[in-house]
Amino acid sequence: MSRRAALRRAAVREWGPLAAAVRTALADRGARALALTLTATALTALVQLVQNQSWGYGPVRALGAVRAEDPFWSALLRTPLSLFVPALDLPVWGALAQILLVFGVAEICLGRWRTLAVAYAATLAGTLYARIGVALGPEAFLGLPASDARVVDTGPSAAVVALAVYVCHQRRARFTGALVVVAMVVEVLVKDNLAGREHLAAIAVVLAVCGVREWLGRRAPAPPHPGQGDGPPRPGPDDGRPHPGPDGGGQLRASARAAAVPGPGRRR
Repeated sequence: MSRRAALRRAAVREWGPLAAAVRTALADRGARALALTLTATALTALVQLVQNQSWGYGPVRALGAVRAEDPFWSALLRTPLSLFVPALDLPVWGALAQILLVFGVAEICLGRWRTLAVAYAATLAGTLYARIGVALGPEAFLGLPASDARVVDTGPSAAVVALAVYVCHQRRARFTGALVVVAMVVEVLVKDNLAGREHLAAIAVVLAVCGVREWLGRRAPAPPHPGQGDGPPRPGPDDGRPHPGPDGGGQLRASARAAAVPGPGRRR
């Protein structure tokens, strides 16, 4: 087998089921299969447009900007909208492309509500890690410097990374999932900042959820195979075969004698 053919087979094995699921969903339901994704993309574009206006920057920051130094309940209330507030120092088209691609695939593979739950859990994990890391201090393992408490924490990147890992686990695209994890680790090693560490926190939460699901799946009893535990099949009353009557076989003998009588066109 040539190297190209081997690579093609590996790609089909890795991404074939995922591509088939996406293609089937789009063919059957069209844009309805991406209702959440299209809404999230439009909302992100709208927030980007508003926060770049002189009258919109303040309200967007008041409703969707999360910092580790903010009161906990205030930050918790802002977390849902913070998912759709693009970072000002990054190009907005990157956030829109991430949402359109990863959210779209996740919505088709996981369903609308599970996609939303994983996205918010990952975003919340990153927010909580920032608070815990700042409280631990830079000297502690996984601690953060005090200056990170004032960093504005917004954007869909943590949710995108978590959804990518979750979908890869569900669809058994293990190489792609491992590649995403390795890329996030390399990101932290090359440029150690709050965003990169929050990505790792989101991945850790998703991997924990996947591990629990695998463990529960192994503990669940396997469904019995058809016919397992049953005795030999018993002839029913309507299976077309003669059955012994109350006289212990008289009906069966009568049926045999009737079969032996030749018909009008048969010879003895």
